[in-house]
Amino acid sequence: MSEDRVHVQVGANGVATVSMVRADKHNALDQAMFEALMRAAEQLAGDASVRAVVLHGEGKSFCSGLDVASLMGGSGGTNVLLTRADGRVANFAQRVTYDWSLVPAPVIAAIHGNCFGGGLQIALGADIRIAAPDAKLSIMEIKWGLVPDMGITQTLPRLVPIDVAKELTFTGRVLSGSEASTLGLVTRVADDPLAAATALAEEIAQKSPDAVRAAKRLYNETWVSDDAAAALALESDLQRGLIGKPNQLAAVTAGMSGEPPVFVDPATPA
Repeated sequence: MSEDRVHVQVGANGVATVSMVRADKHNALDQAMFEALMRAAEQLAGDASVRAVVLHGEGKSFCSGLDVASLMGGSGGTNVLLTRADGRVANFAQRVTYDWSLVPAPVIAAIHGNCFGGGLQIALGADIRIAAPDAKLSIMEIKWGLVPDMGITQTLPRLVPIDVAKELTFTGRVLSGSEASTLGLVTRVADDPLAAATALAEEIAQKSPDAVRAAKRLYNETWVSDDAAAALALESDLQRGLIGKPNQLAAVTAGMSGEPPVFVDPATPA
């Protein structure tokens, strides 16, 4: 069943498109959808040809959140969401957001329609979010007497001040894509977020994949860190690993000649 929930397509240009395909349920998250999203992230993390990823939902919405009725009726009920496999940092539910950080290539979420609760947390797990101006977003868990628990502690603090995070979490109010952009919850708005996300992914795919992967790692590991020495050391270590390598030289050659660069895929996922 889970193979029917998410489709992954990798183009010749290195842009991968991940589509949630449960349109009749506004891409609500049942166990099969969780499993399919985890498998998609794992597949892309291991594919060195992938240079950028576009994540979106088919139909009228990006993702409307948990399909509580389905999860309650499944084996283990909603408790399955809180289970954590041995050795994993994230539990079952958290992996559909956290695992996007394990994909070396940038992940761009294209948001339209409803993006509620767990759906918003999935989008927050992406590196960049482009939303339709009239998209509807909400940290909705308070409506059900719950806290957001799908990795939001690793994403929201990088985007908005704590008072904004608290206001949105305490109230669960619904934001438009335009207001979400003003607050910093999404990167920018576009009338056609999927087209805009794809165009951005194609632009990124034309840059050195080594440098792009290193930049994602640099920011992911240091953005909210208070360890200046470790952050500065990582800058140097990553730079040392780029200088003089084939893709760095190809970027220099292209910059000097004006010709399109020719990059090679990383030998192994970074």
